[in-house]
Amino acid sequence: MKVHNQEQISFSVNRYQKNSKQIEKSLQQLSTGLKIATSSDNASGLSISETMRAQIRGISQAQRNLQDGLSLLEPANEDLNNVNGLLQKVRELAVASATDTMTTFDREAIQEEVNHLLEAIDDTATKLEFNTRKILGEDTALNLLVGANPGQKISIQLIDTRAAALGIDGISVMSNADANDVIAKIDDAINQTSLHLTKIGSHIEVIEFHLENALEFENNLSKTTYRNHYLY
Repeated sequence: MKVHNQEQISFSVNRYQKNSKQIEKSLQQLSTGLKIATSSDNASGLSISETMRAQIRGISQAQRNLQDGLSLLEPANEDLNNVNGLLQKVRELAVASATDTMTTFDREAIQEEVNHLLEAIDDTATKLEFNTRKILGEDTALNLLVGANPGQKISIQLIDTRAAALGIDGISVMSNADANDVIAKIDDAINQTSLHLTKIGSHIEVIEFHLENALEFENNLSKTTYRNHYLY
């Protein structure tokens, strides 16, 4: 008969407990596939991993922000082109009315068409919205967060294309002098909208560039996080 002393029993119990904890830890890692299942596995490693996961989720949301930006700018670009087309038509009518071969009746007919075109410009400006926000009916800045961290943003300046904002509200082509004045005002309005069209095109290019970079950055960060955090 073999007799164990207290010291040997304590040693055996401690060894058993350590082995049980190690087995439990291994089983947890295998079941989750995680190298770092709890903070006790690797406290600093877990902190780094969670930071990277936060960056991944942030950059993923930033991509959705960028897509929203494109969803806003693309119809704005299309409608602004429509406004420019309407302005060109108003200018054409003003040129027609600026000649003295036109009778008063002719100019009245032209004026009525001009009024309808101005209404169409206002209608375009006030009805185009994105998420209840007017796109061409406000002169305001729109900020898009394009990264996972504060300050990573681009600013888009929206333009108010209503007739009053373009300086052509209530224009008259009922005389030669009035019609010539309208031509100058329409030229100024076309310059404003054309400049904004150029800016919108630049914003679309920038957003597409950021979107491509964000996708690549997310993929690379996800691969690094996976290698550091998962067993396989």
